[in-house]
Amino acid sequence: MAQIFHGGPKVTEVFYDVYNAIEPGCAVVAEHAETGRLMGSCFYHPRKHHMALGIMNVHPNYFGMGVGRALLEYIIDLTEKKGLKSLRLTQSALNLDSFSLYSKAGFVPRCADQDMFVKVPAEGLGDKVPGTERVRDATLADVPAMAALEMDISGVSREQNYRFCIENSVGFFHTSVFQNAQGGLDGFLISSGHPALNMLGFGVCRTDEQAIALLQTELNVNRGRTSVFLVPVEREQIVRQMYAWGARNCELHFCQVRGEFKPFNGINLPTFILETA
Repeated sequence: MAQIFHGGPKVTEVFYDVYNAIEPGCAVVAEHAETGRLMGSCFYHPRKHHMALGIMNVHPNYFGMGVGRALLEYIIDLTEKKGLKSLRLTQSALNLDSFSLYSKAGFVPRCADQDMFVKVPAEGLGDKVPGTERVRDATLADVPAMAALEMDISGVSREQNYRFCIENSVGFFHTSVFQNAQGGLDGFLISSGHPALNMLGFGVCRTDEQAIALLQTELNVNRGRTSVFLVPVEREQIVRQMYAWGARNCELHFCQVRGEFKPFNGINLPTFILETA
């Protein structure tokens, strides 16, 4: 597949920098008992109603030795000890070893997303689509409404993430909200403009039209760059609009859940730069 990250191995430190800034110390490593070398690592994200599994990796020298399984079992046990109702992740549908690891541990694919990328012209994406007049920059005052909206649509909430991205202490996040006619929120979308990767998500909204307006707004935040984003495969109107803007597919992902799951009551736009679920 085409390379998504650019800038060499060091740029992947963005995961540690972001995750550790939101909540320090939420990572587990596997260490070789004799050499002391790191065999693998995995981030995790405790939230109010669930645990999210972050980026997991195993060094190629230790493939097939049960390292990934041991890391996963540690986080499953931690999830249960904390009394959280589910463990969630967004997982590549093209990595069958990874899929087998999670499905054997009790994870169930609940929806599929197609990863798409588009080169945004320097002048932005053409004429504004309907609804963009209701999109504005998020403020910290929006956090309670964002939490209530995500809870209604997805059955989870992640207030730490909203606050972190709106405050933007790292300097490369942007957050937009879709404000309805009554002054409430019907959607929000976050984007990362990190030098290694311009990625949209996560976000939620109620309708395809709202999703398209939010996507156009956040794509234009980093105009002139190539952006990556995930779209639910069943949302035909959104997918067609992305193709109309010149988007291409680069991968497929599953929303995987171990434990309680509420079917999405709207549209979920996931990411893997903040957390994977």
